[in-house]
Amino acid sequence: MLNTILPILLFAALALAVIGAAKRFLMWRRGRQAQVDWLSGLLAMPRRYMVDLHHVVARDKYIANTHVATAGGFVLAAVLAILVHGFGLQNRILGFSLLGATALMFVGALFVAKRRLDPPSRLSKGPWMRLPKSLLMFSVSFFIATLPVAGVLPADVGGWFLALLLTIGVAWGVSELFFGMTWGGPMKHAFAGALHLAWHRRSERFGGGRSTGLKALNLADPKAPLGVEKPTDFTWNQLLGFDACVQCGKCEAACPAFAAGQPLNPKKLIQDMVVGLAGGTDAKFAGSPYPGKAIGEHSGGPHLPIVNLNGKALVDAETLWSCTTCRACVEECPMMIEHVDAIVDMRRHLTLEKGATPNKGAEVLDNLIATDNPGGFNPGGRLNWAADLNLPLMSDKQSVDVLFWVGDGAFDMRNQRTLRAFVKVLKAAKVDFAVLGLEERDSGDVARRLGDEATFQLLAKRNIATLAKYQFKRIVTCDPHSFHVLKNEYGELGGGYQVLHHSTYMDELITGQKLNLGTHKGGSVTYHDPCYLGRYNGEYEAPRNVLNAIGIEVKEMQRSGFRSRCCGGGGGAPITDIPGKQRIPDMRMGDIKETGAELVAVGCPQCTAMLEGVVGPRPEVKDIAELVAAVLIEDVVQAKQPAQAKLVMAEVQ
Repeated sequence: MLNTILPILLFAALALAVIGAAKRFLMWRRGRQAQVDWLSGLLAMPRRYMVDLHHVVARDKYIANTHVATAGGFVLAAVLAILVHGFGLQNRILGFSLLGATALMFVGALFVAKRRLDPPSRLSKGPWMRLPKSLLMFSVSFFIATLPVAGVLPADVGGWFLALLLTIGVAWGVSELFFGMTWGGPMKHAFAGALHLAWHRRSERFGGGRSTGLKALNLADPKAPLGVEKPTDFTWNQLLGFDACVQCGKCEAACPAFAAGQPLNPKKLIQDMVVGLAGGTDAKFAGSPYPGKAIGEHSGGPHLPIVNLNGKALVDAETLWSCTTCRACVEECPMMIEHVDAIVDMRRHLTLEKGATPNKGAEVLDNLIATDNPGGFNPGGRLNWAADLNLPLMSDKQSVDVLFWVGDGAFDMRNQRTLRAFVKVLKAAKVDFAVLGLEERDSGDVARRLGDEATFQLLAKRNIATLAKYQFKRIVTCDPHSFHVLKNEYGELGGGYQVLHHSTYMDELITGQKLNLGTHKGGSVTYHDPCYLGRYNGEYEAPRNVLNAIGIEVKEMQRSGFRSRCCGGGGGAPITDIPGKQRIPDMRMGDIKETGAELVAVGCPQCTAMLEGVVGPRPEVKDIAELVAAVLIEDVVQAKQPAQAKLVMAEVQ
């Protein structure tokens, strides 16, 4: 009886799965065209799945081992089940192999079931709660059905009653795990996820690579949409990526805006994009809502606006403006989905087409156009902070080793202390450097994150034209946002440069013994990783090396390195200023205070501003350049005037 029923069930499920796959693929293809390498992507997919993706999953050993057993066991069991019970290749070797695969899958499913007994709040519930049962049913049913094939039990054991039970079990299992992959359900991520990895919009991320720069809009093409208004404005492989979401909620747990009670949950945002593509409401979403917003009140369709400024739609505008673009969600996503790209794409439409940048957004963008800086300051004052420093100008020198990119911190009194400190370090190391002075403009980072691609490209092209006039080996800057844009986003517009953050450059100077340093005499120190230096560019070691070189043993926060909590200053968040239950910098200061450190070292002017803006008693905030400048021993002064050298050291300490 089973020999007749099982092939029918298996091939019926496979046929339905193929039909579902075709329908789903056509649904993704509603999106805009995207350049992908079809064959190479498919060939690379197994390695991307088993190596690149597993590296992310492996951060949680419990889940990693569970995933290997469950997913690995299922893939092997499914293939063998089709061979053994579908095509009737029934021999003992294949039989025992299938028994082993289903046993492995069963063990993994037990751990899945155990986790679902008391699931973390970040996990989606609803249909996901039935997944362990389906996994167990699939593995148990095929295990028992295969025992006669392996010769463990006689072929007629159990009679019609056992055959009926196994038929029910197999039907349940293959329904969820075969055609459920393509028609929708908890296993949908397995099918969509594999193809997402094959045709990922950032294939550079695989094989140990890094790709974090936003992709430029073609502003010269009048037919190209200015950002994303409706789901079908996304590229088709972006839509595929949204459909790959496993709803694990790791992005939700990492999101600073969600933790602060702002109306953003990156997991729900991705699911809303799937709802919009298919058409419907968010009523069936089984995870955490956007803080302060009930589930079931939003709806959309593939050709309907995602954001309706005059009423309810799929997503509220303030959800998009809550994002700090810190990439914590992207860093944690086990399916390597690009949340930030999607958010900025939708912001572009709101800004460029609707002129709907909230709060001070419009003012900042107007300032950038009028004065080349977001604060609206007189551009002629860009070098006022260095009036007494006799800084060399590129227009005078024409060719240098290092072009010091000052950034808009030049207009901020607090950040001017950092700039002066770094100049002191450069001079102490006898670096051949110069600044652009009044020729420098804003890098365009804020404009781009606020969705104003036109202003970004205008500023970038002007800066690129200015830089083309001069010869330099490297650009060094104290601002991770300028660092990131110059390094990773100017290239598409014709500006390819070697760019270093000042912490990396100081690490080089120290390693090359170009600086004569004393020892930090203050109290304990912790270090805050800037998002645009760490998660965006992978630089975690250089700042710590510099601090260690001046005698500081960093007291690490629980959330540090790639899991550092955002200060709340990126992505234009302080400008759009979406309210929540608490402020992100207050939460970060709480992390700092837990270490007991008396001082927090930073490497970003925005982080400095956000952390120093915390009200109440708090540790002192200093840039790494300030800490290094404070312990410089000036060799010339010390050699010629020992007494004066001691006085200088006493002053800086």
